[in-house]
Amino acid sequence: MTDFSKILDKAKELEAKMKESQKKIKNLKVEGISGSNSVKVILDGEGEMQRIEISDEILKEDKSIIEDLIVAAHNNAKIQLKSKTAEEISKTAGGFGIPGFKWPL
Repeated sequence: MTDFSKILDKAKELEAKMKESQKKIKNLKVEGISGSNSVKVILDGEGEMQRIEISDEILKEDKSIIEDLIVAAHNNAKIQLKSKTAEEISKTAGGFGIPGFKWPL
């Protein structure tokens, strides 16, 4: 017979660790780049763009090229954020071994 108090204790422990993990994720900063570092986009842990850096050299290019590089840098930053978020959640939940449970992301 399963000891439900142990299950509840594990659930409370997991909840506390997940809250801590959420705080860490919220404070993340990731950088996406494109065009050989011509464009950099910095996102916070919630996916909000915090800063964009565009090199002076790239400003000489056509507008459409600059726009494409901005989109590419943003997409690169989103990939970095997903990876770091999944890594943080995995570290937190890894020790709990919940069979059959797949974490989002």
